[in-house]
Amino acid sequence: MKKALVNGIESDFLTVHDRAFLYGDGLFETLAVRDGRPLAWSAHMERLARGCAALGIAMPPEAVLARESAQLCRAEKQAVLRIMVSRGSGGRGYAPPADAQPTRVVSLYDWPAYPRTCWSEGVSVALCETRLARQPRLAGLKHLNRLEQVLARAELYGLDAAEGLVFDTAGNVIEGTMSNVFLIRGGELLTPQLGFCGVAGIVRALVLERAASFALTASERDLTLGDVHAAEEVFFTNSVIGIWPARRVGSRDIPSMTRGLGIARSLAEQNWFIVP
Repeated sequence: MKKALVNGIESDFLTVHDRAFLYGDGLFETLAVRDGRPLAWSAHMERLARGCAALGIAMPPEAVLARESAQLCRAEKQAVLRIMVSRGSGGRGYAPPADAQPTRVVSLYDWPAYPRTCWSEGVSVALCETRLARQPRLAGLKHLNRLEQVLARAELYGLDAAEGLVFDTAGNVIEGTMSNVFLIRGGELLTPQLGFCGVAGIVRALVLERAASFALTASERDLTLGDVHAAEEVFFTNSVIGIWPARRVGSRDIPSMTRGLGIARSLAEQNWFIVP
């Protein structure tokens, strides 16, 4: 971490009484920073507000988050910004205090050194054994409870895989360990429906919105590994990587990456994410 502000004060410490530490009781957003500006700011703030409303956490004023983010980002050519909002400090026990005062943490990180080949040649994707629990009240939220993703990501250690495909306990394809997943098949752009689990990503929403401009019909539905194997294209998205086409998923090579890369290039031209 390069630097951080905790409730507006430069610090890298959080009290052990904060419910983010105790229970993962909060939400976060990860934004790409380019030329001193966090990208897709409005979309991230809208998702953060939805998450706060769903969890009953008071959303910090957007103007305050914008001011603190600008303070950290203004001199940065390329970086990653993380905004966390927790319910705040409270006594022992799960019950949220009625008078809890939210904690906000705005932190800045170096841009990750992903190989250029992740975009130009695509990535190899492992099939993860860790399953995501189905909990509709948390579905779509970028909440702080990331243990499932931690376990899934740990499965990639020692493998020639930049990402892992994660399923839910019913066997449906849901997402990558740190990304959303898309399939292209017969003129359709398919992505898992997230009614029971998974994160509704910012770039995911943008790709769905722009699908028609690539002559694709977008659809959110239940998907299986069989659907992945039948796809002409598979690609993964998040706000930092943008789009990574998959060249291999599990033991299967993906036939062609042409259309997936076309979507990536078009979105990159609109500065919604950075391809270094």
